[in-house]
Amino acid sequence: MKVALLGTVGVPSRYGGFETLAENLVRYHSRSALPALLTVWCSGKDNTEQPARFETADLRYVGLRANGVQSIPYDAISLWQAVRSGHDSILLLGVSGALALPLIRLISHARIITNIDGIEWKREKWKALARLVLRTSEWAAVRFSHEVIADNQAIADHVRDTYGSGCHVIAYGGDHALHHIGEAEAPEEIPDSYALALCRIEPENNVHVILEALDRLDIPLVFVGNWDNSDYGRELKARYSESPNIFLLDPIYDPDALYAVRARASVYLHGHSAGGTNPSLVEMMHFGIPILAHGCAFNQHSTEGKARYFQSADELAEQLRNLDTQDADRIAADMREIAQRKYTWGQIGKAYFELLDRA
Repeated sequence: MKVALLGTVGVPSRYGGFETLAENLVRYHSRSALPALLTVWCSGKDNTEQPARFETADLRYVGLRANGVQSIPYDAISLWQAVRSGHDSILLLGVSGALALPLIRLISHARIITNIDGIEWKREKWKALARLVLRTSEWAAVRFSHEVIADNQAIADHVRDTYGSGCHVIAYGGDHALHHIGEAEAPEEIPDSYALALCRIEPENNVHVILEALDRLDIPLVFVGNWDNSDYGRELKARYSESPNIFLLDPIYDPDALYAVRARASVYLHGHSAGGTNPSLVEMMHFGIPILAHGCAFNQHSTEGKARYFQSADELAEQLRNLDTQDADRIAADMREIAQRKYTWGQIGKAYFELLDRA
């Protein structure tokens, strides 16, 4: 059997959640010595080095970027190449190329399995035309894929309620966040213990809510993000960079350095309000510390309702003031137990390849 994995920048992962998923699926394929022949499609624009293989996967390149407006032709071309080269099962990550699926179904007998991501069209950052394209692409993915994957039960509920279709719920692994090779140290300027937040600096991640709440308290906050990539980030950086208990760090890409920052945190603050099961949340659950998360349905499903939740700066500040040692220990233990039960790459890889094999 020949399996194609499409829709990411490529492997090894250097970008985001889908790339981390793709890399760990390849590693699972390699560790398990699976007989399927695996090919991963990669962006020729986003990868300056273009090796022919990674672990047990062949790599093929398309000369477009995998994100932004180019993601639509990038995924469509990848789909065309995958079916033309005789792949039996195709795993499409995201809905950017889904508008090509009706044609792909006409010309190929390949089984299409699509992870529809996080209801992208509902995100406030998209304007009207982009929302229309994304919503139509989601419909096409559900209508023309043989199997659909949701990474969160709330997304599965959306698919059922909107399209009358069932789908498979397969989340993300997070145990790779505990793996570190060296003894990298956290930045010298941050304290020995702190509340931690890390994310892309976007309004839907409620960065302003977390900063406003912690600015009222004496609790140290370390916040890691791409502050200089938007007016929103630059404005928040200018407003809070002088606060004595707030430490704003640029993105940390080195796994050992990121581990060092995470390992010293005493509580994790998760402001994401869109996008399904968020990789950074399930990664932090493995560290066994209390988590306070935005109260959206995605986060409540991911944490099985056992974290603490907030909607506003007032609620977050109040939750932190009232978090005693007994409650913190209970939440921390619950988060680790859920992570070890649901969010390991061994479990996730097994679920994906069982589905691909059935297809």
